[in-house]
Amino acid sequence: MKIIEQTNRTIDFQEINPEKPDLLTLVGEVKGMDSLSDDKIKEINEKLVVNSFDEFMSKFSPTVYSFFNSANGKIIYTLKKPEGVPEDSVTEIPINEENDFVKMIITMLDAKNANGLKNSDFNFENITTMISPKKVMDDIRQVRKEIHYLYDQYENLEEEDPKKLDVGDKLNEKFELASNNYNNVMAMLPLAIEDIKTRLLLGQPEDGSEPEQVTLGKLSMGENGELKIIEAPKEQSTELALTDGSNNQELSLFFTEDYEAVSEDSSEYVRELVVRTFCPLPLDAQTEINYELEVNNFNNYLNFYKESKSDFVKVVKPLIEKIIGVKLYFDQYQSKAKQMQPSLLVTNTKLDMLTKSSNIIRLEKYLNTVNNKNDFTNTVWLGIATNVALLDTSEVKLSRQRFKGNTKVEKNSENSMESIAILLNLLKDYNVQLYFSFETSEETTFDDLATNGVSKYIDHCKPLMKKDYSAFAVPCYPNFTIIPKNKSGVLLDSKMVIAGENAAMLSKEKEDMMKLWLEGVYIGAAYVAAGITAACQCPSYLSTHFERVLKDGPGIRYDIEAKDYSLHTLTTLTKEISGFTNNVKNEINRTNFGFCFASENASYKNKEINNVMVYKARSLNEGANGFEETYKTLVSSYIERLLRFQSNDFKMDNIMHFFSNNPESTRSRWMGQKGFVNSIIQEGDDIDYVINEETNRCHVNLMFNGNVKNLEVEINKTVNMAI
Repeated sequence: MKIIEQTNRTIDFQEINPEKPDLLTLVGEVKGMDSLSDDKIKEINEKLVVNSFDEFMSKFSPTVYSFFNSANGKIIYTLKKPEGVPEDSVTEIPINEENDFVKMIITMLDAKNANGLKNSDFNFENITTMISPKKVMDDIRQVRKEIHYLYDQYENLEEEDPKKLDVGDKLNEKFELASNNYNNVMAMLPLAIEDIKTRLLLGQPEDGSEPEQVTLGKLSMGENGELKIIEAPKEQSTELALTDGSNNQELSLFFTEDYEAVSEDSSEYVRELVVRTFCPLPLDAQTEINYELEVNNFNNYLNFYKESKSDFVKVVKPLIEKIIGVKLYFDQYQSKAKQMQPSLLVTNTKLDMLTKSSNIIRLEKYLNTVNNKNDFTNTVWLGIATNVALLDTSEVKLSRQRFKGNTKVEKNSENSMESIAILLNLLKDYNVQLYFSFETSEETTFDDLATNGVSKYIDHCKPLMKKDYSAFAVPCYPNFTIIPKNKSGVLLDSKMVIAGENAAMLSKEKEDMMKLWLEGVYIGAAYVAAGITAACQCPSYLSTHFERVLKDGPGIRYDIEAKDYSLHTLTTLTKEISGFTNNVKNEINRTNFGFCFASENASYKNKEINNVMVYKARSLNEGANGFEETYKTLVSSYIERLLRFQSNDFKMDNIMHFFSNNPESTRSRWMGQKGFVNSIIQEGDDIDYVINEETNRCHVNLMFNGNVKNLEVEINKTVNMAI
């Protein structure tokens, strides 16, 4: 590792935010160029390379754009900033960790990992309600509570006290968080929905029985000691919310002023809504309420929220699946000592755009710069491509539709097999292994694999087999399920109905329950496969799972299929199903196809394994024993790069020394380091070479436990001139 410091730089062929820099734009015109300058590589690193999920979110700021269509009264959502629409008509919705959808998915992952339940046993509804108005309002109440707490501190501190300024900074941050949605009507809808419920359903029995009219009062004792509840004077009416404290009145003035200053299109109703939300003041229950109007508003708000949220989810879900995929890539690296921390280069451009004949040359020049030099700092080893189209041949064409069925929607597949082939044809020249997975749906899950087997994946990958680039093609399956399609319903609320004079209640009728369907959330297996491979390159990561690890050796020879290694280096994801049938496992073992994950009942050292494990780690290159293990290509690439460096660009004398029996030779050192999980040469392995002086070729034979993999390099001969 003193020479090659990292073997896990990964390139992600995905578009995240079209408004941010991308690889094509940064590389620019390359006509007549052989490589890029050091300054250009530095700029690409600054703009596109990330070392953590937080850095990824900060650099790429995933965003959804929305604008209103007054012709049909709907909100239009798009991942690309709409052209031709005035700036003041477009709302930017940041898809960060504060977004309710993202927060729900991350909470779902945490909950599943914490309890270790399979998908069939997990109660998804407990988490999916996080995007309902009630749960959104719970988050806002927490912000409100923190604002009141900080404001109390701020007011009680002396003017000259430095701590007051620190509290003021925190208070400003909380106000900024609260004010982010002043101009976002969709974000204000949950507030309006819960506000109407608070005012109209005051005192309604929790058991759902008929509501009674409420007149606020106070408890007192009569002249003879009897208890009485008498009507309270208006000035003594109790406030509706539970918030207590004397700073409500003052803070309400701050929020009023803040709303007027920040709002682009001030509305008295929204202003009062903001104040009531963050600074609930005492209100009189006898205040005139137009129940018919308020109930109508509530139902309209709820219906609009459901329709708009449904449209929003359809647009944002593919983006969130990518975002969570990046998170899972980094999550696989669980190591306190960051000796070889994985890094991710996000191209931020669509693969079909990148693989156009006029554009792919830019990727080629970039890879030629970072992968064909003896400086390995920026060398790319792995690639990720997800959402590859998987053709469905099982669909039956109907002559007529007898019953209501699924509406045919466009599949969530961004990448074609043709684009993958073009990309692989380039990546092979620069020794980059591409981990790719198929479109995310219920048809590519653990459940589907357990039911239908692996044959459809094999059939679909046949065009990529028996090619020069097959060793660099790693199909990953099955995809991971965050929320199954059949358990992705979100109960938003029930419609409200008039219940007598001056009373309202939530409807109990089933048809009045407003439910939103997420249609399932799934993550491409390639993110996890590349993530676990990148993590296993780090000796510090391996040291957390094994005792015998070379501290300065990369994990390129680590064979996760060997012995019980897969039970050591598990994924961070919880088991999804109870396992595969023996027939499916026999099929997978017979074909040894692709990078396959397993959700099996297993134990290690009397400890139950609750995580998904790697079952197979194979490329599409066919060897003596079926498809070849992925580590063999990594080792071959590593040796080629190290040999080029130590032989001063493949000079014959230096090559001979590299493989000699000299105790100082690289081969001798490797032979003496057997017995570690990350030894370059393991027990049963060997390495030798044959030089063909006529063709100036050196053939390196890598023997992995009896199986041979060939590596060929062109010799750089030193010519002796006769005088």
